[in-house]
Amino acid sequence: MKIGYIGLGNIGKYLASSLVREGFEVIVHDLNKDAAAALLEAGASWAESPAETARLADTVITCLPSPEVVAAVLTGENGVLSGMEPGDTWIDMSTNDPHELQRLAAIAAEKGVATLEAPVTGGVHTAASGSITVMVGGDEAVYTAHLPAFQAMGGKVFYIGVLGKATIIKVITNMLAFIHLCAAGEALMLAKRGGIDLGLAYEVIKASSGNSFVHETESQVILNGSYNINFTMDLARKDLHFAYEMGREFGVPLELAGLVEQIFARARASYGGDAFSPMVCKLLEDACGTDLRAPGFPCELEPV
Repeated sequence: MKIGYIGLGNIGKYLASSLVREGFEVIVHDLNKDAAAALLEAGASWAESPAETARLADTVITCLPSPEVVAAVLTGENGVLSGMEPGDTWIDMSTNDPHELQRLAAIAAEKGVATLEAPVTGGVHTAASGSITVMVGGDEAVYTAHLPAFQAMGGKVFYIGVLGKATIIKVITNMLAFIHLCAAGEALMLAKRGGIDLGLAYEVIKASSGNSFVHETESQVILNGSYNINFTMDLARKDLHFAYEMGREFGVPLELAGLVEQIFARARASYGGDAFSPMVCKLLEDACGTDLRAPGFPCELEPV
């Protein structure tokens, strides 16, 4: 199976690297060719455009920052679909809008191209080690045919159901992560203002019923002061808006998610859309005039 990979950002470059490492023939493309340097050295091939990527591959994977970019790369001039043939497969690993995904899948189907969605969760550090969680939606037979590729990129792979269902659960996991992030910041600030050593507080919370994956990971870069998880405020706001729209569509009042979306809006206004998402906790630091720092924590999370 020849796989084209388009979008070599913080997540995509590691997912593509896992495919190369596991022996797949991989053709890569990105707006920034420098982002492909390590992949090319490892054995991947370069394509000059999305269309060329598709012409050289049987399956094309996109991992891109927004639905608008996905649509442009797929259907635009010299886009992926212009280079695909009947029987090929497009896999979107972006966090996309489920209705937009369905629209693009219908366009692809007119050319005889199958579509899968395969968003991921777990953070950049798990993508780097090939242990990220992959959630797949679409035709089950197409999923089964591509299962070895998904297993090469991820530690746990879940088939969620028909196209669109994987996006729903991905948005749910991100919504929970952002809620947990705000809660972790408040917990650490209570500990700091209450006179508890923050390194000790981190370990106690980690060993308690109040623990979460977000506390175990993102609290570390908050305590370091880098806030660096290679995920931006703009991406967080995009995903929270998807959750809000799903709440409206499915008739679910998302009170906590709505409040967290407002907090992130304030954080974006204060620190900018390119700021790392854990900087949402800096709002509390600024309001209290107290930083959340402790020695011994990393500036970035190590691959696990």
